[in-house]
Formats: sequence, structure tokens, C-alpha cells
Amino acid sequence: MSDVLDPATLLYPSAFLSPLEIDTAVERALEEDLGRAGDITSAATIPADTPARAMLVARQAGVIAGLPLAVAAFHRLSHDIRIQAHVHDGGSVAKGVDVLTISGPARTVLAAERTALNFVGRLSGIATLTADYVRHAGTTKLRICCTRKTTPGLRALEKYAVRCGGGFNHRFGLDDAILIKDNHIAVAGGVTAVLKRARASVGHLVKVEIEVDTLDQLREVLATGLADVVMLDNMDLPSLREAVKLAAGRVVLEVSGGVTRESISDIARTGVDYASSGALTHSAPNFDVALDIDA
Repeated sequence: MSDVLDPATLLYPSAFLSPLEIDTAVERALEEDLGRAGDITSAATIPADTPARAMLVARQAGVIAGLPLAVAAFHRLSHDIRIQAHVHDGGSVAKGVDVLTISGPARTVLAAERTALNFVGRLSGIATLTADYVRHAGTTKLRICCTRKTTPGLRALEKYAVRCGGGFNHRFGLDDAILIKDNHIAVAGGVTAVLKRARASVGHLVKVEIEVDTLDQLREVLATGLADVVMLDNMDLPSLREAVKLAAGRVVLEVSGGVTRESISDIARTGVDYASSGALTHSAPNFDVALDIDA
């Protein structure tokens, strides 16, 4: 492949990640690592004109995400860095595969190494775990979604990684959809009351979702006709199957609570539309990736 000059060329085509998000995250991470004096180890031990060639290598099988941030980290420190990509975000790799080849000033390669690896390791871990959930859902209509249980400051990146793994995004924040939860219901005076207030206050383009934990609550929601989506919270499989019958396609049904790799296959077969899991982002193991210098 040709040299990669624009990190955007490596983005997963079915997901949006703003260049501003990339620049901001990379700037913040490099500042955190290089501090006030830069990489004093490399400056002390490696002559300034020393070249280096390195491979970013996947040490395990999985789904890659975060390459645009890795590329941006190297390019932010030097315009003399040349990078070849052998994989794009969303691509599956086997253990031992070279993902990127990086050539340029050795000091720059080493200074950006940890920042690049941190981004790729974190986001590839999320993408790989998400892909595993999607695989367990099989050929059913179920879509796997993330939640707002993300690392502060990295939500857009982590939700992008979920898309790289074949999952879908729930709301990005409190400002882009109404999700009425149990505490809202308790404070507002009940299911019907809270739905009437919500529907009266928002525009026609804002979706309204409400969380229920009993079938009686679901029946009350359906009777109002005011919800677009119902979140079935911590219901067992028989209750989920009954909920699908009761809804009869009148609302979108989402499952939350107890959504794991072990349970997702059974949940998918109940006929619900979505399953959301905070584990996709808050519990994804880091993907094992390394930078090997070609001596």
C-alpha cells in the first residue's frame, strides 16, 4: 500500500469519527506523555539523525481500531514519518500480523510509540469484544449496542470502536435522546405521568425511550402510545418473550442488564430488537499490540 498521509483514510467506513476528536485526543495524550522536556531517554541515547523502521504488530487475533489516532500521533511529532498501512480500522487480523510499518527519525518513532499503542490497544480491545458479542447474536435481527459507560473524555473514540466491531451506538449523551429510567419515573409520579411530560416537552425528531422492569409497566407504556422505545431492564427470558408478544411491533424493544457473551444468544432468540451492554466499553480487555524495531 502507498504511504498513509491522512489518518482519515484508515477510518472504518461505516462509522463517523471527527478529525477534531482525533486531533484533540492525540494532542492531549502526547502532552501527557512528553510533558515539559520530551523523551529525555531517546534524546540522551540516540543521535538526532538516526533513522528507524518499525512494525506495529498484532500479538493476538481480533478486530483492529484506532489506527487513525496512531498515525496522527506519529505525524504530530514529525512530518518526516512515513507510514504504510496493511490493515484498516474494522479489519480482522490474525496473531502476528503487521498492522503498520513506520519509517522515520528514530527519536520520533520512540516518542510516539506508547501513545500510538495505547490508542490501538484500547480501541481494538473494544472492537474485538464487540465483534464477539455480534458473533454470539448469530443471524438474528438483534443489534448489539454500547452505553454511556465510557472512559471520561474518550466517549466518541470508544463508541467509534464499537462500530468497528460491528456493533451500534446508543445515545452519545444526555442531550441527544430522552431515556426515562426508574428514578425519573419515581420522581415524576409514574409511567404515564412521566411519558406525558416528556412527549409534551420535546420536538418531533427526538426519540423517547422508557425503562421498565415488569410486564405490567410495559402494558402501561403501550397503553399510552407515547414511547418510541422500551428498555426491558433485567428481565428473564420468559418475560422477554412475553414482552415481544405484548409489544407486537408497536415499539422498539431493547434489553439491558445481564447482557453478556454467554447470554446474548438466548436473548437474541426472544425476538427483541436491541441489546445494550456497558461491558463493551467499561470491561473490554486491552488488545495486545506492540511496536517492533527492524534493527
